[in-house]
Amino acid sequence: MNKAIDIKNLVKRYDSKTALDDVSFSVSSGSCFGLLGPNGAGKSTAMKILTGIIEYDSGSVDVLGFDLKSQKDDIRTLVGYVPQEITLYEKLSAYNNLRFFGELYGIKGRELKKRIDDVLEQVGLTDHANSLINTFSGGMKRRINIAAALLHKPRLLILDEPTVGIDPQSRNHIFGMIRALKKDGITVIYSTHYMEEVESLCDEIAIIDHGRVIAKGDLNKILDKHAVNAVYVESEQMSKIPVFEYSGKVSKKDRGWVIETSNILGTIQDITKKAMELNMAVKELEIVRPNLETVFLSLTGTSLRD
Repeated sequence: MNKAIDIKNLVKRYDSKTALDDVSFSVSSGSCFGLLGPNGAGKSTAMKILTGIIEYDSGSVDVLGFDLKSQKDDIRTLVGYVPQEITLYEKLSAYNNLRFFGELYGIKGRELKKRIDDVLEQVGLTDHANSLINTFSGGMKRRINIAAALLHKPRLLILDEPTVGIDPQSRNHIFGMIRALKKDGITVIYSTHYMEEVESLCDEIAIIDHGRVIAKGDLNKILDKHAVNAVYVESEQMSKIPVFEYSGKVSKKDRGWVIETSNILGTIQDITKKAMELNMAVKELEIVRPNLETVFLSLTGTSLRD
């Protein structure tokens, strides 16, 4: 595996609080890597360390073949970072915002003009180049923020909650852009509260809780390893918690019940048999597809939004 990022035994403390505690994970080049965890778990700290914004206390961090401690300046020229907060000048146009950030990267003249034109096309806002930022929707602002991070052609793009509070059109455009960047060999670090986005976009993930990595690796393998087998059943006549031969934990969901089970087919057969015996009308009976939300809840004991 060609690694874009290799983190080993990373520790970061703020006075008496340990934000990252012996964190280790690697990211394959050209992949979209999901970084997940409850609020305060250490995700943003990890991303800011990768960009060189904050220092770490111990461990080692290799980014794109460079050591973060001794070659920070080399890394900064290869990394694009989009923070959760919008960082644009509201009273400037989209074009002038991008010109400002491009000059910070040391891009000038014709090259800068071409890069601005290119990134505006990438984020789908060419027609709005001369509009003031304060006239933009939240989604359009987010896309210009991403455009600014792409001006210097980074090999690694770090996105912190890029779709919070944006419209569906902007979300879909960002998804398409991430897939296009991956095809071009760009590595993407993606942090989000929306599990379905991770399942749609990411090849690999790391789940961080209380500053420690509690699961990491290929997304599908993590789902296979940690996801709980379950069946969903819905019937108006099933008002109390149902108990079946192979059932484990049972929880209420919508108008029915989710039954964790060690035997999917046996449980379905048991439900069907009892429904026929009791003349019970079953409105819905299906296998619950393992998903990242249930895995996350199982591993951390909390939902991602808590």
